[in-house]
Amino acid sequence: MFNKNFWTSMIIGCLFCTITYTGVNAAALDEETRTVALNSTDTVVLTPEQVKRGKRLFNSTCGTCHVGGITKTNPNVGLDSEALALATPPRNNIESLVDYMKNPTSYDGAELIYDIHPSIRSADTFPKMRNLTEEDLFDIAGHILLSPKVLPSQWGGGKIYY
Repeated sequence: MFNKNFWTSMIIGCLFCTITYTGVNAAALDEETRTVALNSTDTVVLTPEQVKRGKRLFNSTCGTCHVGGITKTNPNVGLDSEALALATPPRNNIESLVDYMKNPTSYDGAELIYDIHPSIRSADTFPKMRNLTEEDLFDIAGHILLSPKVLPSQWGGGKIYY
């Protein structure tokens, strides 16, 4: 009985992960969907390659704490569009997210938190950040901004989905 339930659970779990994490093929996303804010005035269209790279880099570098756009260390602050826009300074465009990945600050912008949050500045403490290039940071930021468009209710949805 245990063996049958175990394998049934494993199969259902694998199917759930495949459906949830496979997402949409980057090539299938239209140009409008791949358009994200570059800064407070301009937009940029991510290439399908940037979409794929951004997702891969995000999952390998940031995914431990931010799986599905949540923040495991502070569930009140996620990576959803609203939370990014309400941060001080707002983190709802590529340039501001890249700046954050270089020099992270608290949500209210009052304190530098590079000693507790992975960043380029703290690459000696957080080895996953050591080899990231400016292009890598751009692609990760693009993934963060694109994800709410592709997974609108799931991205940043917390325990309900992940």
